[in-house]
Amino acid sequence: MKQKVAVYRKEHFNAAHRLNNPNWSDHRNKSVFGKCNNPNYHGHNYDLIVKVSGFVDKETGYLMDMKILSDLIKEKILDRFDHMNLNLDVEEFKALNPTAENIAMVIYDNLRTEISPDLDLKITLFETERNYVEYPA
Repeated sequence: MKQKVAVYRKEHFNAAHRLNNPNWSDHRNKSVFGKCNNPNYHGHNYDLIVKVSGFVDKETGYLMDMKILSDLIKEKILDRFDHMNLNLDVEEFKALNPTAENIAMVIYDNLRTEISPDLDLKITLFETERNYVEYPA
């Protein structure tokens, strides 16, 4: 009987951002986003866990080659996000508020097209040690 299995890759990146809705007043942005609305930005040390699940390939014994997964994360996420200002340096966030929720969804979208559709993908993004997001939920 075939059973599903999951593999995980944990990575880390540092990035700055500012939570801000340009359609709102400065007062409303400050009221909703607090310190995260600092006009000079603020940063986080993000921990990223990428989970891939599905059925093991009978020929290789792999669900997915972890070196390939590592290389994909480096190319599609780390090289683009690490030590960047997400609002200014990452195209997806020029018109999208870089909340942890939106960052996780962008990471998912950037990796999903590169991973076999036969495999499930889940992103867990820790913005702090106590605050994290999973996508899809």
